[in-house]
Amino acid sequence: MDDRQKLRSAVAGLAHTSTRITGTGVDHIELRMPPFTAFTLLGGALSELNGNMVGLVDVWGPYATQLGEQLARRTSWSERFAVVETALAVRLESGAVPDPEIRGAWARILATGGSTRIDRLAVECGWSRKRLWTRFTAQIGVTPKRAAMLVRFDAAARRLQAGEDPAEVAVACGYADQAHLHRDVRDFARCTPRELAAEALRPAS
Repeated sequence: MDDRQKLRSAVAGLAHTSTRITGTGVDHIELRMPPFTAFTLLGGALSELNGNMVGLVDVWGPYATQLGEQLARRTSWSERFAVVETALAVRLESGAVPDPEIRGAWARILATGGSTRIDRLAVECGWSRKRLWTRFTAQIGVTPKRAAMLVRFDAAARRLQAGEDPAEVAVACGYADQAHLHRDVRDFARCTPRELAAEALRPAS
């Protein structure tokens, strides 16, 4: 099935798999931000993305249209950056504030490389597993389990692209075995561990 779509602007949360973006004659500004910054800027829309990509207008409405028009009128990158910085400052000032418990859970996932148990996260923040699952998904954009998988995969991908052996990477990153690592790489990157490692060695075209 062809799931291509044309967007003048795009927003995506933590992705469940790889996404290919193409364009011709495009000038653009790309912003990558931590989950909590994205939550403040996007609010409840973050959990609704569910790994998909949508237009900024679908999230910000008329404000996104106005921002696009302002950028189109600017002729220099310094002016465009200034417009974007102002727009982000306005949204951050009035945006939602994440729960400290969710901040703590996310920090724990990062500190353990994605190996912590979700039940333990719930105990540490004093919530039920269901409440943690719901609030975490709303503010991070994916479930705690999926977030842990992504953090672990990110660490594994970096090691693979640094030239480490897949079997050693699987052990170092807490995978049950090399086959487990292979499945995650296939799910998230749509390739094999060795193909993922080769991407880092391929010269830019």
